[in-house]
Amino acid sequence: MLPELLDQIPADVEIGWVTADGAYDTRKCHDAIANRGAHAVMPPRKNAKPWKPSTAGAGARNEALRASKYLGRALWRRWTGYHRRSRAETKMHCVKLLGQSLMARDFDRQVAELQIRAAVLNGYTALGIPFTEPVG
Repeated sequence: MLPELLDQIPADVEIGWVTADGAYDTRKCHDAIANRGAHAVMPPRKNAKPWKPSTAGAGARNEALRASKYLGRALWRRWTGYHRRSRAETKMHCVKLLGQSLMARDFDRQVAELQIRAAVLNGYTALGIPFTEPVG
């Protein structure tokens, strides 16, 4: 599915990186990302073995495999920015908890409804952020 999604983006649009979960750790996906000149940020599968470096996608994937084994999976996720994908998925889950569909029919009112949902989420996020001040 990933190569077809990348084909939907015009060729003149530059792609910096593609982030996906371990299910996309396939030769076809890595080659499609490398052919677009993008950097793949996806964790190798748990039982991953190095690929023969016959394509650019295989070379990038082997480097990710080597780095994740050297650094450990948790540090590799922080180092590559992979954890940002999890945060985005979590936030989209929170948006869906406020309702799967919009109630308003008019476009301007739909925009207002989404802005209200964003304000509610931002309010809840602000409640969870600790406030510290120096003592003494």
